Amino acid sequence: MAERMLKFTTVARKTPEKRAAEARSGDFHEIYADFIDAKANEQASRCSQCGVPFCQTHCPLHNNIPDWLRMTAEGRLEEAYQLSQATNSMPEVCGRICPQDRLCEGNCVIEQSGHGTVTIGSVERYLTDKAWEMGWVKPLVAGQARGQSAGIIGAGPAGLAAAEMLREQGYDVTVYDRHDRAGGLLIYGIPSFKLEKDVVERRTQRLADGGVIFKMNFEVGRDASLADLREKHDAVLIATGVYAARDLVAPGAGSRGVVPALDYLIASNRVGLGDAVAAYETGELNAAGKDVVVVGGGDTAMDCVRTAVRQGATSVTCLYRRDKANMPGSLREVSNAEEEGVTFEWLAAPRSVLGEATGVSGVRAIRMRLGAPDASGRQSPEEIEGGDFERPAQLVIKALGFEPENLPELFAAPDLKTTRWGTVKADVRHQMTNLDGVFAAGDIVRGASLVVWAIKDGRDAADAMHRYLQAKVGAPALIAAE
Repeated sequence: MAERMLKFTTVARKTPEKRAAEARSGDFHEIYADFIDAKANEQASRCSQCGVPFCQTHCPLHNNIPDWLRMTAEGRLEEAYQLSQATNSMPEVCGRICPQDRLCEGNCVIEQSGHGTVTIGSVERYLTDKAWEMGWVKPLVAGQARGQSAGIIGAGPAGLAAAEMLREQGYDVTVYDRHDRAGGLLIYGIPSFKLEKDVVERRTQRLADGGVIFKMNFEVGRDASLADLREKHDAVLIATGVYAARDLVAPGAGSRGVVPALDYLIASNRVGLGDAVAAYETGELNAAGKDVVVVGGGDTAMDCVRTAVRQGATSVTCLYRRDKANMPGSLREVSNAEEEGVTFEWLAAPRSVLGEATGVSGVRAIRMRLGAPDASGRQSPEEIEGGDFERPAQLVIKALGFEPENLPELFAAPDLKTTRWGTVKADVRHQMTNLDGVFAAGDIVRGASLVVWAIKDGRDAADAMHRYLQAKVGAPALIAAE
């Protein structure tokens, strides 16, 4: 039976059941159960159908959230799915890993009125999982062949979103990636307890079945230069993401046992996928039986602390130099980590890594307070005199963020222009770099950001590439539109 809308005054907010911390801490399965049909309908019916949908305007993809919530409440699930995927290449991924508390749900009107937000992310995940189960997710059908090709460097969310749209337009699409599996950080950076890998693999398989060619273990600069790809394709998209880890600047930071977050997470995800990882087997990238300290306060830091718990760490501590209210990561992830036994040392920064060069034994940290705002408006952390303390650690994980790699050097493309931050410089109107026919999208342009932004950027880049390629062959309507 279809639900009526505007039930937020009579129906309480309810999220899907979450497995108990004791049960989930021993495996890498997702921690949230699926909504049953009746519960999804009921929760969707809480939407107020407000005249100005702030949930939609605060979604980077501008998903038509109120309408697909209404359709879900009315039991029109296939229509709801079709509407949700019309603006989103991976709704089931966003439903799982988007920080809804900072985006759509955080700006829900009924949340502001004290009734508790609509559980938008959970309904989005439910709709798409239901669509895969029921066969509503149709095969990717290529448009009429155009005789033009696009090369995409990077098989992460931006590259995959662009590949799908370009293939639907009839272009031959080849995706190049340095790893052996497509998905980028969706496969190797995000742990399975947030995003199980079959969710990503079915998406990439749909692209492959639709004619997108994947060339894995392919490094631009080693296997071909950017100039080679420009010669081979009519347009090229750079969607590499940002992978260079920011370093920990402290005495002892170069000691054995201090590792970058991404190396640690990739090793864990590879083991979960059935690969043999030597550094995991030796214990270098394995937290089992160790005291672990993670330095950082973003979502990557949360992924690391929760992974360490599941690997059997003796203790897990997170050091962050600001307070909880000012951390960049999702508060939902902090709450999950706290439930799983992670200790948070807020307003604390590492002073030095203790032990020998051959093996760390701990971290000496200093207590901080928040002082005057910095250039961004955030309060700057200041050291408190005499606030030193120590924590034991045989594994220290650096989760301090990511920087772009030096792509002009890496790609043997010295003419490719970058910003002073090392990101690729692309025109905001059409995503093209200074090199004709070379576009860029995702984190490599905007800096380390969210998956949902990468998807939006990839879709926008595909539109821009389509216009460029049509103008190249003299399509009059599109040239006029420009």
